[in-house]
Amino acid sequence: MSLILENIDHVVNGATHIEGIDLELAPGSFNVLLGRTLAGKTTLMRLMAGLEPPTRGRVLMNGEDVTGVSVRRRNVSMVYQQFINYPSLTVFDNIASPLKLARVPKAEVTRRVRETAEMLHIEHLLDRYPQELSGGQQQRTAMGRALVKDADLILFDEPLVNLDYKLREEFRQELRELFRMRNCIAVYATTEPNEALALGGHTAVLHEGRLLQYGRTEDVYHRPGNILTAEMFSEPPINVVPGLVSGAEVTFDKSVHFRLNEDLRSLPPGQYSFGVRPSHVGLAPQSADDLELQVRVDLAEISGSETFLHVSNELFHLVLHLAGVHEFAVDEPIKVYFPTHKLYAFDHNGSVVHIPPRLGSL
Repeated sequence: MSLILENIDHVVNGATHIEGIDLELAPGSFNVLLGRTLAGKTTLMRLMAGLEPPTRGRVLMNGEDVTGVSVRRRNVSMVYQQFINYPSLTVFDNIASPLKLARVPKAEVTRRVRETAEMLHIEHLLDRYPQELSGGQQQRTAMGRALVKDADLILFDEPLVNLDYKLREEFRQELRELFRMRNCIAVYATTEPNEALALGGHTAVLHEGRLLQYGRTEDVYHRPGNILTAEMFSEPPINVVPGLVSGAEVTFDKSVHFRLNEDLRSLPPGQYSFGVRPSHVGLAPQSADDLELQVRVDLAEISGSETFLHVSNELFHLVLHLAGVHEFAVDEPIKVYFPTHKLYAFDHNGSVVHIPPRLGSL
């Protein structure tokens, strides 16, 4: 089953929520919708499902125009951020409910419910009620109800956001395995770049109701087509520094100069925005192309086994994404190393004009 959105707009009370989206999802594909809050992810999924009609454009499933077809007549399942289960039904009956509505034979219902429960590791909970379950078990039950239907299109609207970190990691791995065994289209919405990378598949980056870029997740991450995609597909957001290319060098804010290395020599003279990922700026030089900068510490933000180090000088502000725990005092002077061979360059329109050939780590 393929899904094609053709020039989709969605306008509500004069406000445009979705604008000019063209998107084709291949049969059996796993797709991530990545965007900030209010980017249009949920609205786009509702249009895909038939819960709302587009103001303009067409929705095609398997080549058939289903733009005006209601969700009840489409083979679609959806899992929401807030897991929804029927409190008066057991886990078994919650999962079985769409099959019973479709009048599937009882023996087939039992087989499919038990098979789905085993995939989600909740087969031992089938006789319990939702109030007897943990949050993770309730979410697995809600996912089971979506998966048991054997739908052509399954939509996940930030389904893991209310679970703790360990459960989210487990679910991500299980989701990848689950959809390797199915031939449906899966669409998964998230605000988190690292979640998109962990899930893999293909990613569509959304911003203010517009589709910025779609492709293989790693390709979109490493080869963003514009500065907005680069900023949103980075956690923390990619560092952006204005610079001038003139002669044989690059100048940042008329003060910091470095020679054009082999990677950047194709850039014509002019003004650019240069981007470097936080994980590529370090506390020690990794290459002869690294630019040493004197900065002061604004904040050392420790998150588990990682540190987000915010630094600045009179020219600009940078964020470093460091492995391990690093403690620094506020206003402590330090040196950081800026890898000029890992720079993205964006023109005055925000379009990418240079992608570093040596991409290295994430």
